[in-house]
Amino acid sequence: MVNYIWAGMAIIGIVYAMFNGTMDKVNEALFESANEAVTLSIGLISVLVFWLGLMRVAEQAGLLKKLTNLFKPLVTRLFPEIPKDDPAMGYILSNFTANLFGLGNAATPMGIKAMEEMKRLSGSDKASRSMITFLVINTSSLTLIPTTVIAIRMQYDSIAPTEIVATTIMATLVTSTAAIIVDRLFYLRRVRKTK
Repeated sequence: MVNYIWAGMAIIGIVYAMFNGTMDKVNEALFESANEAVTLSIGLISVLVFWLGLMRVAEQAGLLKKLTNLFKPLVTRLFPEIPKDDPAMGYILSNFTANLFGLGNAATPMGIKAMEEMKRLSGSDKASRSMITFLVINTSSLTLIPTTVIAIRMQYDSIAPTEIVATTIMATLVTSTAAIIVDRLFYLRRVRKTK
């Protein structure tokens, strides 16, 4: 549906430019945007490769395993129906760790695997309690280092690209806490309705 909306907006814009006589400006904006997109992508790729490399080093050094063990008691409380040693728990913890470091692109494959494992556990095509909780937390995503945003700020010559770290931590802490509270309230409401 979203694809149709975007396609519709693009077609309406081009048709309007044709009738309005501003097609040359549309072409100019199109090529400038394409050039800027390539430059931005290269800048983002370098930063993401750097942070993914650091994550790989942290994984090899055992730091990620320690971080995972640190968060395991909290995550097992958030997902009580998932066995502690199930592969789903490992994927969930890996996803959360990647999101903590602002590596949303690296977290996505682990999130997909976590959802597949939770679907296997539930044995149903409907979203389970764990899947809903995971999606809510993943959407709010507690972040310590917003690497992608820092990369974009650096790309556009920000004077202090890392000054957003403190506000990002506060904002994502508030959103994650609110997401967990809302998730639990809706779960309790569902449980009461079924009784």
